[in-house]
Amino acid sequence: QVQLVESGGGLVQPGGSLRLSCAASGFTRHYYAIGWFRQAPGKEREGVSCISSSDGSTYYADSVKGRFTIPRGNAKNTVYLQMNSLKPEDTAVYYCAASYYSDYDPKRPADFGSWGQGTQVTVSS
Repeated sequence: QVQLVESGGGLVQPGGSLRLSCAASGFTRHYYAIGWFRQAPGKEREGVSCISSSDGSTYYADSVKGRFTIPRGNAKNTVYLQMNSLKPEDTAVYYCAASYYSDYDPKRPADFGSWGQGTQVTVSS
């Protein structure tokens, strides 16, 4: 049974940093990418970042480009999301997810078949 477990969320002041972790286990078939999504109250789930398991290529939404990164050298089966220069509008529940589609769209939640339970990130003074 696939398990994706997020951790590292919390309360941080504007301009601060957090590092989220996604520990993945139980895969019985190949996955093509691990994505990070977020959902704020009353808003649709948004694709924030994604890393390909094939070539390590990454995607970042325009809203986080230059502030969020998926560091290289991730531990085996753990994907991190380093979030710097956080803004109040980054407040959301953050989820990691695995895609089993080779032509996945990192912005499209429907392309990701396994999800974690989410971790809350609150950016506030």
